[in-house]
Amino acid sequence: MDARLLNAGLQKDDAGAAVRAARSARGEPAQASGGRASRKRRSWWLKQLHSWHWISAAVSLVGMMLFAVTGITLNHAGSISATPRVTESAAVLPPPLLARLKGEDAAPLPDAVASHLRSSLDMDVRGLPAEWSDEDVYVAMPGPGRDAWVSIDRASGAVTAEKTDRGWVSYLNDLHKGRNAGSAWFWFIDIFAVACVVFTLTGLVLLQMHARHRPSTWPIVGLGLAIPVILAIFFIH
Repeated sequence: MDARLLNAGLQKDDAGAAVRAARSARGEPAQASGGRASRKRRSWWLKQLHSWHWISAAVSLVGMMLFAVTGITLNHAGSISATPRVTESAAVLPPPLLARLKGEDAAPLPDAVASHLRSSLDMDVRGLPAEWSDEDVYVAMPGPGRDAWVSIDRASGAVTAEKTDRGWVSYLNDLHKGRNAGSAWFWFIDIFAVACVVFTLTGLVLLQMHARHRPSTWPIVGLGLAIPVILAIFFIH
């Protein structure tokens, strides 16, 4: 009885060895190793994509909200009422400062004149280009949601200034368009746009990697593409 059990065990071991040898001859262990390597690469890419996706989302989150809201206000600009608030002021430039108005072309006002206007009229014209003529010097100071200007009579020294404030909705709309917002905002828009591109591209690759488990992925993506294309072709003239 014990001999029969021993022989059966040996035959089973031999059969297992034969199966393992056959698998080895067919290259199955190599395939299993290749599968593990493939899963490891996929896991690494998923980790990288998730990291870039959330970082770009964090960077662009507030800006995306701002541009989405101002997109709505711009689209309904005609129905959002706003009354511009205009403030006028006047002063006279002292003779010593008037004598220093000897610029030409688009040269800024002298620092002493600019400082006087800032203290007397609360108009900061430092470093801004001025329009010089024989009669006067004119400095425009446009900004997001506002306009302002200063004019100096070169004969009498009379200074006239005006500020126009169009409200916070106009301010945000001008930020959306980058209108008169300065170089710092110019670079912010570029950096924000790059972050949005990274966010959308990493999101697209993540969709592709998970799409086989979510059959509705590509129909929804296709719908997001089809809607603006159809509107542009058939409804915009």
